[in-house]
Formats: sequence, structure tokens, C-alpha cells
Amino acid sequence: MSLPATNPDITVVHLLRHGEVHNPAGVLYGRLPDYHLSDLGREMADRIAEHVADSDITHVVSSPLERAQETAAPTAQALGLPVTIDDRLIEAANVFEGKTFGVGDGSLKRPALWRHLRNPVRPSWGEPYREIAERMLAAVTTARDAARGHEALCVSHQLPIWTARSFATGRRLWHDPRTRQCALASLTSFSYRGDDLVSVSYEEPAHDLLPVRTGKKFTAGA
Repeated sequence: MSLPATNPDITVVHLLRHGEVHNPAGVLYGRLPDYHLSDLGREMADRIAEHVADSDITHVVSSPLERAQETAAPTAQALGLPVTIDDRLIEAANVFEGKTFGVGDGSLKRPALWRHLRNPVRPSWGEPYREIAERMLAAVTTARDAARGHEALCVSHQLPIWTARSFATGRRLWHDPRTRQCALASLTSFSYRGDDLVSVSYEEPAHDLLPVRTGKKFTAGA
């Protein structure tokens, strides 16, 4: 983790993806309520709190969804900070929310739903990538301003974090979801000198806790 403590002109905003979620039905849960961290997810949240214990985090922000708030809680408690809720950090809207999603199984077996896949560039199945990027980077800017000269931690979700990173670094926004570098409980860190973004880094403090995914069903989103 990059630390700005020796340079008051540097501010770091860490985008933390939440930990593993209890999801026995294997659905794309999106913005649905009552999806909480699994036991492993809580272990991941504790790992993050240990990882940032010596950092200069002065501001903790979370998506309004339960899994994000539960991931933020151990770090906020360890640092003696409140958790601020920012609706702009929420998961992306998706028409497949609440359904299983995969090739050859789940909701994609229904031809009536195929129309939602007609335009992957927008994408046609949910919130436009450009809108995701704009709201996420607006939330990052607010967090940066609240933690000037220090660090902020923003807990969000895989697609919003990846989209914000892609936009900020000039990468195209449409992509294969399997190529996202944004594992559970990972940190994507934006470093600013004043208001200027100077670097983006990535790390996986809970890498050894990541579950091994098998089978054809795609249940990530989150």
C-alpha cells in the first residue's frame, strides 16, 4: 500500500471490493437487500483491517449495501472512525438481478432475455458504463477532498471499481467480465498530488483466502 504520510500534497483513495457473500442460490444479487458476508467474507474484512492498521486512513466510506458496510466495519472500528455512506458507491444496476446467469444455464436459457445482450458496449443489460464511471469518480473526489494529505477507504463492488479504474487510466469501458483485476477484498488505490491523479495501484491482501471457483455457472457481480 502506498502511504502519503511524508508528503502532505499526496492523498490516496483506496477502493476496496467487499468480501465474499453468503449466496447459496448462486444468483446475481446486484442491489438486492439482505445479502451479507459469509464467514469467509468476514475473515476477509478482518484481514483488510489488519492490513491497513498502520496506514494514514482518516476517512471511511461505504456503499449502502450490507456486504459493503460489513466489510468496512472492522477497519473503521480498528481506526476509531465512523463509516460514511455514499450511494454513488453502490453496485451497478442489472436486469439479471436476482437470477442465475450463465451460458447454457440459468436465465440465459430464456430467449426472451437475449435482447438484453444486444449491445455489450453500453451495456444493454444494465447501467451504462460511462454513468458508473462518472458517479464512482465523483465519490472518489469527495473522499479525496475529505482526506486531503492522508488516505481514504471507499468500499464498493467489482464492476464499479473496475469501471472507475478503466476510465481513470484511459482503458476502454466495455470488457469481458472474466478479465477484471478486482478480486474479493482487493484494493485499487488512486494516488493524487493535489487534484491530479498520479498513479493507480492494485493489491490483494486476502489473496490466500480467495475461494476457488469451479463449474460453468457465473455468479460474480458484487
